[in-house]
Amino acid sequence: MIDLIGHIFIIIGLCFDVFGCIGLVRLPDVYNRLQASTKSVTLGTCGIMFGVFLIEGFNPSGIKAMLVAIFLLLTSPTAAHALARAAYTSGIKLWHKSSVDYYKESKEFKE
Repeated sequence: MIDLIGHIFIIIGLCFDVFGCIGLVRLPDVYNRLQASTKSVTLGTCGIMFGVFLIEGFNPSGIKAMLVAIFLLLTSPTAAHALARAAYTSGIKLWHKSSVDYYKESKEFKE
């Protein structure tokens, strides 16, 4: 039964990764693409790693899978935020149909 649940997590993770790849191709600007790739890595790859953990159990492979998932959960959103902030401060414009620009409103980015 645990193996079946593990395989379901792996399939769901693969679906998130595929949708993230489609988002990288289809979305209009760097900020939307960054959001798609971050969600795909966080939800997709962590889902795959959790499925591997469920299948393998508490042996070295399963523990490594959980450590990778924890590492991704901690670093992926932080790295995406740093990349988006660096892109914005270097002058990369938002998509022309974007409706909200919170960074522009903050005191730090006012000229």
